[in-house]
Amino acid sequence: MLAQIAVFLVDTAATFFVFVLLARFHFQWLRVPFHNPVGEFVLLCTNWIVRPARRFIPGLAGLDLPTLLLAWLVQALGTWLQFALVGGQPAVVPLLLVAAVDLLRYSLYMLGFAVVVQAVLSWVNPYTPVAPLLHAVTRPFLAPVRRFVPLVGSFDLSPLVLLVLIQVALIVVNGLRPAAAGLG
Repeated sequence: MLAQIAVFLVDTAATFFVFVLLARFHFQWLRVPFHNPVGEFVLLCTNWIVRPARRFIPGLAGLDLPTLLLAWLVQALGTWLQFALVGGQPAVVPLLLVAAVDLLRYSLYMLGFAVVVQAVLSWVNPYTPVAPLLHAVTRPFLAPVRRFVPLVGSFDLSPLVLLVLIQVALIVVNGLRPAAAGLG
């Protein structure tokens, strides 16, 4: 029972920090402004580790590579700790592959969450302070879908189509996880 509690706590802490690091990476990749409550929270939670890492790890083609590598390492460390707490000792390469697949999976979860929240807020309060942030995150993914999905009356069904595409991608990515771990 104590091992199960410890695994839960490690998973929760590692996953939270990985999500915040991924949010920082995606915000910079998508050129989302950090001058909003969510962006400021992300910066405050990650500056302590990202700034020193930038001294040693350069960016790559405009991507915040230090933040992405930190997210990957934190996910790998969290997964390793979970295995260690239950008496397992995973191999390094499969562990790193599983961590990479998890980052892709979490990124898809974040995009799906942003699409759902943006859709709900567009009905309830379209002028909320986080609306520009959500628009900046979802615009690059919704724009191509909107070219193929026409409005139905005054309803934009492109978020629904994008959510279906995200779910299909998640099925594929979730199938990659056991293969990356060497189980499939």
